[in-house]
Amino acid sequence: MDAVAPVLLGYGLGSLPLGYLVASRLKGIDLRRVGSGNVGAANVYRTTGLAMAMLVVCVDVAKGASSVLFAAGLTTGVAQPVAAGVAAILGHIYPVWLRFQGGKGVATACGVFWMLAPLATAVAATLFVGTVWLTRYVSLGSIVAVMALPPLAWVTDKSVSVVAGAAVAAVVIVQRHRSNLARLQDGTERRLGQKA
Repeated sequence: MDAVAPVLLGYGLGSLPLGYLVASRLKGIDLRRVGSGNVGAANVYRTTGLAMAMLVVCVDVAKGASSVLFAAGLTTGVAQPVAAGVAAILGHIYPVWLRFQGGKGVATACGVFWMLAPLATAVAATLFVGTVWLTRYVSLGSIVAVMALPPLAWVTDKSVSVVAGAAVAAVVIVQRHRSNLARLQDGTERRLGQKA
């Protein structure tokens, strides 16, 4: 149970469709039926504007961070908070409440690894901002950041558990962006600010 409880807790927190609920309650919008159909902040930005997107980013980051903090309160080890954080990312991407059709997991992963590897996450976030600034592609910035996170965690002397968790998160998030990668390749990916 010491191993299972943090995972269940993390998935439960991550699967809460807070961004979807925020857009639905405050704007009357079903994110699954507008724009890209994704419930993440990028689709919120394209369909409702910056203020709502920032709110969704904040709640998604909070889900990831709180999963790690709650798991850390249940144990003295590192592996359990990492497992809870990865479970939160998976919960956000595959939420049972939305028939396993969630977001891309980037903001939730940011919250998770801000708790587990703050320096590595800060550098990855800088890479995200720089890539988006130069290319105007949020998806490309996300992919660059999550792919950089495992080696950044390694060089900042984080534990094997944290590095492994970052690697799992990177694989899952990049896989979740496979349609974006296809659109980047054929030149049809939407740029930041381009309406849905």
